[in-house]
Amino acid sequence: MPTSDDLRNLLRGVIDPELGSDIVELGMVREAAIDDAGRVTVTIALTTSGCPLRAQIQRDIRTRVGSAPGVTAVDLEWTEMTQAEKSSAMAKARFNVSQRPEDTSIAPTTKVVLVASGKGGVGKSSVTANLAAALADRGLKVGVLDADVWGFSIPRMLGVTGRLAGRADGERKVMTPIERSFGTGVVRVVSMGFLVEDEQTALMWRGLMLNRGVQHFLQDVEWGDDLDYLLVDMPPGTGDVQMGVAKLVPRAEVLVVTTPAVAAQKVAIRAVSMARKSYLRVAGVIENMSAFTCEHGEPYALFGSGGGQALADDAGVPLLGQIPIEPKVSAGGDAGEPEVLGDSPAAQAFRDLAATLVEEAVPPAELAGCSARMLEAAVAALDAVDAADEVEAAG
Repeated sequence: MPTSDDLRNLLRGVIDPELGSDIVELGMVREAAIDDAGRVTVTIALTTSGCPLRAQIQRDIRTRVGSAPGVTAVDLEWTEMTQAEKSSAMAKARFNVSQRPEDTSIAPTTKVVLVASGKGGVGKSSVTANLAAALADRGLKVGVLDADVWGFSIPRMLGVTGRLAGRADGERKVMTPIERSFGTGVVRVVSMGFLVEDEQTALMWRGLMLNRGVQHFLQDVEWGDDLDYLLVDMPPGTGDVQMGVAKLVPRAEVLVVTTPAVAAQKVAIRAVSMARKSYLRVAGVIENMSAFTCEHGEPYALFGSGGGQALADDAGVPLLGQIPIEPKVSAGGDAGEPEVLGDSPAAQAFRDLAATLVEEAVPPAELAGCSARMLEAAVAALDAVDAADEVEAAG
């Protein structure tokens, strides 16, 4: 059962979207206690009692604390900061922004989802590509960071080609992702595949270079303030890149991909363990290659059965989806046309997974009522009025 210190460490993963710092550092967590029955009580002091971000903060607290082993329920109590506390919180937020040495170019409103696995060969990249296309087909703006530097495959699976273009932005250089539209949404992709001359080129990089490469992708890429999700296709295992990404994006959520095989499930639990040691929330498990159904309708569990549910039970998280084995998924990845755009059972499973992610597991941030967005809207309206006045004066 977690201690009060453990609970506070979990709460450090809850970021105030408007201030960009975690709620513990900002002094918003007054109390975090757990009783013998596993019921957690968290007292939060808001900057204002009418804070429009209250629902999102509440949801993030419940999902992070509620997923900890031993926790049976999460109760929240609310209070309001004093004027001195508000001033202190704002000062900390401003200081963090000015002093943060490893800040990223990812907007505070973007939900970062790490697609991870304990071992290779479980179809993690295929899940990432199809999930990205499914989210974009729902009208969302989705970024895909191919952090599997050695084994990059996302460009081919999403049918995206080209070279990363850079430009000067003051004293630094920034890169622009390569885009592709799916339905009414868009997918923005960054991968080492856009930097090598040949897809078959072997990258023989050590840990420091790997970390630096992924760091550039997180800090020097113009992902855009309008990005809803950033999916990070992680390399398999629990090594340098995983630790580096956890440090750079501590507010990330983790999806763990496994197959029904017990051997894969036993390895995948290590990815869960690493995520929690890095205070990242594990949003759920995806079982890939669940079963093959022949043309006569008879299902065959080629890789066994039950591994996904067993992993979800061990981790105390939901099983978000089961993707059946279908040749069309592999063929779609080779052709750059994700199968989620088709009408097969696997395509429907990917669409259901995207719906579960958006509606339950990792819903997108809704900041229409926060003061920062209201200010942006007001400035945009004033700019429009000024532009209209200039046109009228010129006419």
